[in-house]
Amino acid sequence: MVTPFVVIPQRSGGICFSCGLDYTAIVPYREYEFFVYILSSRSRTLYIGVTGDLRVRVLQHREKRPGSFTARYNIGRLVHFERFQYVLNAIAREKELKDWNRARIIELIESTNPTWQDLAADL
Repeated sequence: MVTPFVVIPQRSGGICFSCGLDYTAIVPYREYEFFVYILSSRSRTLYIGVTGDLRVRVLQHREKRPGSFTARYNIGRLVHFERFQYVLNAIAREKELKDWNRARIIELIESTNPTWQDLAADL
């Protein structure tokens, strides 16, 4: 029976110990990027989420799919986001923010975006 193995590519290249192949030629290195984001409506109703593609996700929210929370409360303005390399860190941060009270979340937003401008234009 053959034991399966996982190859994790590295920037500097490397040889697979099991098969002797240069695995950077097989699996190119890719940097991953994840985002925790906060959207707001004009009346400052908030939505917190996590995604791997912030630009696409904001556009999806702005489509106002019927029945969605963001459509119901007209939420579409990106007011805060944080970038992460690892998805588990992003998910942990999202959960942390969702446990915060409203005043603390507003304080976070205003510390980086005091005028609540839509940050999606910069993407």
